[in-house]
Amino acid sequence: MSNYTEEINRRRTFAIISHPDAGKTTLTEKFLLYGGAINLAGSVKGKATARHAVSDWMQIEKERGISVTSSVLQFEYDGYCINILDTPGHQDFSEDTYRTLMAADSAVMVIDASKGVEAQTRKLFKVCVMRKIPIFTFINKLDRDANDTFELLDEIEKELGIATCPVNWPIGSGKEFKGVYDREKKCVIAYSDTEKGTKEGTATEIPVENEDHLREIIGDKAADKLLEEIELLDGASAEFDLDAVRSGDLTPVCFGSALTNFGVEIFLKHFLNMTSTPLPRKADIGIVEPTEKDFSAFVFKIQANMNKAHRDRIAFMRICSGKFDASMEVRHVQGNKVMRLSQPQQIMADERKILSEAYAGDIIGVFDPGIFSIGDTICMPKEKFQYEGIPTFAPEHFARVRQVDTMKRKQFVKGIEQIAQEGAIQIFQELNTGLEEIIVGVVGVLQFDVLKYRLENEYNVEIRLENLPYEHIRWIANKEEVDVNRLIGTSDMKKVKDMKGNPLLLFVNSWSVGMTLDRNKGLVLEEFSRN
Repeated sequence: MSNYTEEINRRRTFAIISHPDAGKTTLTEKFLLYGGAINLAGSVKGKATARHAVSDWMQIEKERGISVTSSVLQFEYDGYCINILDTPGHQDFSEDTYRTLMAADSAVMVIDASKGVEAQTRKLFKVCVMRKIPIFTFINKLDRDANDTFELLDEIEKELGIATCPVNWPIGSGKEFKGVYDREKKCVIAYSDTEKGTKEGTATEIPVENEDHLREIIGDKAADKLLEEIELLDGASAEFDLDAVRSGDLTPVCFGSALTNFGVEIFLKHFLNMTSTPLPRKADIGIVEPTEKDFSAFVFKIQANMNKAHRDRIAFMRICSGKFDASMEVRHVQGNKVMRLSQPQQIMADERKILSEAYAGDIIGVFDPGIFSIGDTICMPKEKFQYEGIPTFAPEHFARVRQVDTMKRKQFVKGIEQIAQEGAIQIFQELNTGLEEIIVGVVGVLQFDVLKYRLENEYNVEIRLENLPYEHIRWIANKEEVDVNRLIGTSDMKKVKDMKGNPLLLFVNSWSVGMTLDRNKGLVLEEFSRN
């Protein structure tokens, strides 16, 4: 096997998803700790004095204590090269999470043991199902009082429609948390609260058949309950089936406490054993295998001003096949241009390392002079194919944007266009009115705050937002066959165009959509853009 095939096969690329506050960023930090990528884990609470998590790098994230952009983190552990895509937990940024999942091969779902399946977990899970990617579950916060374990598993199965297979089993929770039972080794790993930011800590393993020792360590009450639950578990839970895991029909479940660092390394080891090497990708020429010799990649995220000192834009690419070499020439398919990728780098939150090479499965950041868009394909100069596109979702909230100082029009246009190219917002202009007013559409209202904050801090432009009543947007799928100017709409309809000049219709009420379709025979409207 060639060296580059070996390198590809040791890659593992996954996204971490959860409802806000389930402990996702803390878990990410602990993974990095085990990989030796950091020496002390941070805290993500919004306190000025707290150490900030490595994966939360944007100032607004540090102030609010939430993740609003996806971070890309790479580290080595036990012979594996691991790429973690940390995603925003807040639902207002679910579109960014969707795009990030397009670049991942599997997902780790973090669930709060006292809250179970929450609203955002459902939404993100649906995205995983759409992508058919394997899901591994970490039930977190066992150091606090938790729901009944059987009920938690039952809820995952009913709410998300996926079978569960516990890899280990918790013994109590909160003050009564004694540790976990490893089903494969048939032993109990006793709970020890390590120094929260370090990986030191001794694990005591007690074989379950050594009942006297077990009772001595965890107490009679906990031992009785555990032995009863093991019997129930062996009779009731789904058999472990790796094929079912990899097809997204079965989720292995581990329990622990990311904050006190218990069960994290156990989970990481199990996860790495079960997850797969980089997966093939769909393109218009068919399926592209990761071990194919020729390099290819697609852009799934664009981030401007990661480094305030440089005012730069980074395009994040998932390498889908072959080996990348910094000196090679590549083709940007959508721009039909042969070029060298400038300043290829591995990003560790806001720290960067210039790369000379990378392999399928890796995520690289390259300098973007404003030519890349989300979903673009990069391949070898002699090739010309495209990976399947990333759909643009319909915004649900709209506002008219006005700059306070009209002399700063140039910075305002540059700033709003760059933020729109990142996919955080969508911008529209009224059709044929000659007005230069800009309408912004977002999936979640918190994105308006981020827009305002970033325009002020990164472009020195102050804006006012005037909320608009529109709640529904439709792209005109057959724009070539329709004269948009002659469309007969409803009184609450507005005609706009997007950045690419595509005509769209905004409506206040959902019934107006149906009425407009009835009044214009042959008109085809869609809820998301495919280009």
